[in-house]
Amino acid sequence: MTNNTQALENTGFLINRQRLFIKYILAVLVDLTVLNLFNQYWEHVYIESFSISLLAAILLQLLLQITLVIEHKVASFFQGKEGLKHKLGRGLSTWAILFVSKLVILQAINFAFGNSVLFTGPIHGLVAFIIAVVAIIVAEQIITRIYRSLG
Repeated sequence: MTNNTQALENTGFLINRQRLFIKYILAVLVDLTVLNLFNQYWEHVYIESFSISLLAAILLQLLLQITLVIEHKVASFFQGKEGLKHKLGRGLSTWAILFVSKLVILQAINFAFGNSVLFTGPIHGLVAFIIAVVAIIVAEQIITRIYRSLG
């Protein structure tokens, strides 16, 4: 971040739209980096070009954010409700949303990019895709923690 941006943030002038812009640009750049590292160092991930990986990172980030919105809406349904049935319902629905969303995201990437982006290996590349997504989420969390520790 530039000194001007930090000064604006420290004085409270950085508005929410700007914060969201910085957050999502940073997330896409992290996703882009992780995808390209997997492409370079792991035979189960193939991305034809940098431009394709940028578009894939944007699509991936968009779909991950939609997944989080859906998961939070379902979780809010169970919030405040007592009992084992509701706790079990929340846990199972969260797991189902997170798992099924990975299948949907992988299909969206296949549809959008065809053979330009391939995840191969066990279960038609699903394992490689899930590993890549987990690495992306971990990398995003590390960057977020570093950013917050600087403030």
